[in-house]
Amino acid sequence: MKQSIARIALVVDDYDKAIEFYTNKLDFLLVEDTDLGDGKRWVVVAPQGSKECSLVLSKADDEKQLASVGNQTGGRVFLFLYTDDFWRDYYKMMERKIKFVRSPEKMPYGMVAVFEDLYGNLWDLLEPVEMQQQQQQQ
Repeated sequence: MKQSIARIALVVDDYDKAIEFYTNKLDFLLVEDTDLGDGKRWVVVAPQGSKECSLVLSKADDEKQLASVGNQTGGRVFLFLYTDDFWRDYYKMMERKIKFVRSPEKMPYGMVAVFEDLYGNLWDLLEPVEMQQQQQQQ
C-alpha cells in the first residue's frame, strides 16, 4: 500500500492576505484559486519544487474556527519547511521581516530555526542532514 499526505488545511482569516504572505514572503507558488461561491474559495499554495504536500488556505467560517487561526497546534511547531540551502533562505526571510522565534541551531537532524507565519503559527525552517550531505558531495 502507498499513501501520502497531499494537503494540509491551514485556517486563515482572509484569503488574499494569506496568499500575499505565502507567495511574496515565502516564495510559495499559488497552485490554485477557484471560486466556490458564497465567499468560499479553494486556495492551494506550495513551496517551489514541492511535489509532496501543499497547503489549502481555508477561511474561518465561524468564531470557533476564527479562534484557531494562528494556533492550530496549541503553540507547538506546526509545519516544517525543508530547504536545500538553509542560510540562503534564512537571510532572505530575515530581509523580508519574517519573525524568527528561535535562532539557527545545528541539531543532529539538521540546521534549523523556528519562525512565525503571519498568524503566529510556528514553522521549522530546516535543512535536513541528508540534504547537507548531498550538498557536500556535489
